[in-house]
Amino acid sequence: MREFLVAVDVGTGSARVGVFTVKGALLSRVAHPISMSRPQENHAEHQSEEIWQVVCRCVREALDIAKVTAGQVAAIGFDATCSLVVRGKKGEPVTVSVTGEDRFDTIVWLDHRALAQSDFLSASGHPVLEFSGQSISPEMQIPKLMWLKQQMPETWQRSGYFFDLADFLTWKASGSANRSLCTLTAKWNFLAHDGGWSEDYLAMAGLEDLLSRGGLPSSAIGPGASVGFVSAEAAQQLGLDTGCKVAAGMIDAYAGALGALGGCLKDDIEQHAALIAGTSSCLVALTEKPKPGHSLWGPYWDCVLPGHWLVEGGQSVSGGLLDYIVQMHAAGGKPETSLHQRIEQRVQQLRVMEGAEFGSRLHVLPDFHGNRSPLADPHALGVVSGLTLDMSFDGLCRLYWRTAVSIALGTRHILEAMEDTGYHIDTLHVTGGHVHSRLLMELYADVTGRNILMSKTVDAVLLGTAMTAASAAGVHADLFAAGKAMHSAGEMLRPNPDLTGGYDRDYRRFMAMQRHREELESL
Repeated sequence: MREFLVAVDVGTGSARVGVFTVKGALLSRVAHPISMSRPQENHAEHQSEEIWQVVCRCVREALDIAKVTAGQVAAIGFDATCSLVVRGKKGEPVTVSVTGEDRFDTIVWLDHRALAQSDFLSASGHPVLEFSGQSISPEMQIPKLMWLKQQMPETWQRSGYFFDLADFLTWKASGSANRSLCTLTAKWNFLAHDGGWSEDYLAMAGLEDLLSRGGLPSSAIGPGASVGFVSAEAAQQLGLDTGCKVAAGMIDAYAGALGALGGCLKDDIEQHAALIAGTSSCLVALTEKPKPGHSLWGPYWDCVLPGHWLVEGGQSVSGGLLDYIVQMHAAGGKPETSLHQRIEQRVQQLRVMEGAEFGSRLHVLPDFHGNRSPLADPHALGVVSGLTLDMSFDGLCRLYWRTAVSIALGTRHILEAMEDTGYHIDTLHVTGGHVHSRLLMELYADVTGRNILMSKTVDAVLLGTAMTAASAAGVHADLFAAGKAMHSAGEMLRPNPDLTGGYDRDYRRFMAMQRHREELESL
């Protein structure tokens, strides 16, 4: 009997695989790193073949640990970052790299080489922008494809397939080149509510031949549906069999939103939002009616949940910024978990010793990799005010603390932008690496003034992907049923009213710093 589900999550630096029961219990979890090449500033590249090999290794190991056989697996689901994979006419890797090496065939989501192209699209005023927050990020696929066609014409001529990374993985698993409605709508300006591709938009971008060149379909497969069965070749590589279904792919953050919100998909969903917080952070909200707004990605129709619109606000770097602070400070080092924990422990001690004065003259704007929301400015830069010559470990702790505060302030800024467009969110369901930081969890509650519900599941991104697999296999009737059956609520944190005044003052300074940065840029 097929009663188990495999979920694959490919992030920025690793691939993770979980084996789940139909009730949402995680039986095993395996992770292995993937490499990233940075040949020059703003360029970041993966090797898709390496990613696939790591995924296969993780799946085999996870099945072995869970003691689950191939014949017991009902379906496998994949989620991934919105990285762009380029393959040739026979399916072979085609270079996206200035090095010219074909093995580097994937532009990583955080790659900002297409800034000029995204600026061009954002300034166009095209109606498509109404469903992307009135701007296009260099993290999305159309500007990256424009860059490829303009800067690497030989690659363009050799291309036969363009994939979002999640769709590449379902292609490798099933042999089907069907694409996911989730990936195309969120990252390719595919208008799921209005016929799909906008021909005049593609023509304006100089991509009239995109669909034929990239093997892209005119329609896509919705979340929770199947693209087919595992192929014989992939079955051997993954340790599965050809009776296992393959679910349509998901953007990683949206899989996390599904996993985090699964228990309330039918109950006041508009009062809840998912905060998927790791290297970067995404705030995801679902509504039955579209609520477009400047700088918020979307609204996207049927992107995650049938009959619902999705809107996303995000921070291009959050946990990654704390890693950077640890690495760049004289008293820091390699940003391993143990060092983060040591810093947080000392921060809590210093907060008790110094009270509200701890780090109070340090102020940070966390836009070290641009501002995704709510300013929609990929050119924005980070700012630190209040530095001294202190190179001690306690000095690092002060800067770390105030950087963490700034990340929470940025989340509050996004929430207020959502409120301006008609959202009324009182609870944030948090998942991702930040749930392991009590410091960040308390800050999210106290700075935003919202209740924080931490997912009980160790990895809600994997859980959301397992939910799509359960729906695709018919183990549960649909995503609503899968969410209800597989989700389990975790710990609730409520904001501390005694800290409201101090963080309100920090927020006023945060907004003032944004104005001052703009003034400096204009001089």
